[in-house]
Order: sequence, then C-alpha cells, then structure tokens
Amino acid sequence: MLRIAQLTLDVQDIDVMTAFWSAALGYRVEKGDDGNAKLIPPDDAPPGAQHMWLQASAGPKSGKNRAHPDLTATDPQAEVERLIGLGARPAYVGQQGDEPYVVLADPEGNEFCVLTAWRDPALAGR
Repeated sequence: MLRIAQLTLDVQDIDVMTAFWSAALGYRVEKGDDGNAKLIPPDDAPPGAQHMWLQASAGPKSGKNRAHPDLTATDPQAEVERLIGLGARPAYVGQQGDEPYVVLADPEGNEFCVLTAWRDPALAGR
C-alpha cells in the first residue's frame, strides 16, 4: 500500500517560501547544500504528519495548481487572518461563495485551502 510521504512544491525564492511555509505550519527547516529545503513537522505532531519539500525551480508558477494542500485548523478564520499576515492572499479559483473552505495563495501564487468545515474521517462515529 502506498502513502503520501511529503508534499513537494517547486519554488523560485527558497528563502521567502521557507519563511512563509515554516511559519504557516510551525515546521522546522533543514536546508540542503543544493538550495532546497525540507520542512519537518514539530516533535509533537501527530504520527504520519506530512513533511514538505521546497525545491528550487527556474520558472514562475503559471495557471491554477493541479494539486494543492488542504489545511485544517481549530479556528479556521483566525488561521486565515494569520496566514494573510504572513504573506498569503485570497485567491479565486471559481468559488461560488458557499464553499466549506477559504482559498489562499502563498507568496509565489501557489493555491491552498483552509477548510472551514472539516470532520476527520478517522474520528467518524466518535
């Protein structure tokens, strides 16, 4: 059986993107000599928490992401405000206004969602 080990994101400015995503997720950073960075979940993260790999890319992002992270939070609206303070911005990808998520883009325009109505399937029936 396969499991997703990490999220990999191609970025132009490793320093800006490492600063944003490590602050957004509370992850620690391991920078490589190759100009890439691995973001590692904190020690108190739940088992199986995803790592994030930021790899240098020669070109800017173009078009809508074909895949993106969906993030959960205890207080989604507070997290949206915090993420905007870190450099995210609201993004429009066709929302109608009643979605159970807020779409944001990171400093390089990569879309991601903060889920506003999420129930972890692992907790179903509890």
